[in-house]
Amino acid sequence: MPYEHVLVEKRDRIVYVTLNRPEVLNALNDKLVGELGAVFDDVADDPSVGVLILTGAGEKAFAAGADIQEISGKDALSGLAMAERGQRILRRLETMPKPSIAAVNGFALGGGCEISMACAIRIASEKAKFGQPEVNLGIIPGYAGTQRLPRLVGRGVAMELILTGRIIDAAEALRIGLVTQVVPPEELMATAEKVAKALLGKGPLALRAAMDAVNHGFDVEFDDACKIEANMFGVLCATKDMKEGTEAFLKKRKPEFTGE
Repeated sequence: MPYEHVLVEKRDRIVYVTLNRPEVLNALNDKLVGELGAVFDDVADDPSVGVLILTGAGEKAFAAGADIQEISGKDALSGLAMAERGQRILRRLETMPKPSIAAVNGFALGGGCEISMACAIRIASEKAKFGQPEVNLGIIPGYAGTQRLPRLVGRGVAMELILTGRIIDAAEALRIGLVTQVVPPEELMATAEKVAKALLGKGPLALRAAMDAVNHGFDVEFDDACKIEANMFGVLCATKDMKEGTEAFLKKRKPEFTGE
């Protein structure tokens, strides 16, 4: 279906999702966030899609945060509803059974940074900037930024970034572990596509189980997390994909996974 603020294109089992409000640095208004939710639902349920790549339109921004005009009109109840809705949509992105890649091409501030953190993999342009500057507006991150950032970069670094609202460049984002690669701007999408195609060559059931093991095991006791991992390992050992993967390895050929 057509969207007003989001572009969606599917090629070779990769779906490309572009935040498309370049005239306002892809600021996240209510309509755009709702459209993202619909897209994530569609991608999660589409068997023809293996990987999602998320980026921003234009050269300046991935998403430069929420629409300040909309936020200025919020009260306690509508602010709560806005945060819970955004958290729910990004949780859908984070837990969908397909890997997602954030190709961060410019400013990823506030909600933009939060969207990128909900992706499984983050690749940044050398021109990218990251930050959670909400304290400058008298608020805090509302789309789970206070929760995902410490889990990615550590409590101390996250606390400093959130309390100061400091904006960091791509090199620092790489150093603290917020992103996994930094590339020249002209190579960003090609790099994201290369990673996506590599993921498409893996067993889809294994990818889903790996993401679930990391996401569900991160916040529980270590022994319980190991049980989650062991259970998933056992389930995978009974799949056709495991048989295919091990046989292909032993016969020195490329595996043909079917997701079964």
